[in-house]
Amino acid sequence: MAGVIREVMTSYALDCPGSALLDPEVSQMSRAYSEPRSAFFVAEREGKVIGGAGIAPLAGGDGSVCELRKMYFLPEGRGYGFGQRVLDKCLKAAREFGYRSCYLETRLEMKEAHRLYERNGFKQGEAQGNTGHFICEVWYSLDLV
Repeated sequence: MAGVIREVMTSYALDCPGSALLDPEVSQMSRAYSEPRSAFFVAEREGKVIGGAGIAPLAGGDGSVCELRKMYFLPEGRGYGFGQRVLDKCLKAAREFGYRSCYLETRLEMKEAHRLYERNGFKQGEAQGNTGHFICEVWYSLDLV
């Protein structure tokens, strides 16, 4: 999955400070998502990892909010419903973990992602928590209860 994240972020010219690409967890995904109330889901097509996403407690949050994190798909994995299936799994896990809302951060140029989030009831709002992703300019949240 780290390779997918690196490829997607580089394709958007987002391989810079303040981006998710430079998060230490990118190189240690299994460790990062083995923490309590965290999960990560990977999508494969013809045996190749083409994307995925995870949830974890929002850094700097009060424990009732999870963050949808590292949701990236290679171009060949877009348009086939993989994003929706992975998002569904993340939101199901978030509810099972007892989160009351789900927060995410993204960039303006990631328009396909915006459509997916909005189709699923996410609403644009204000920045939350302390993610360190200061290049993100669009914030969404979804009430899970």
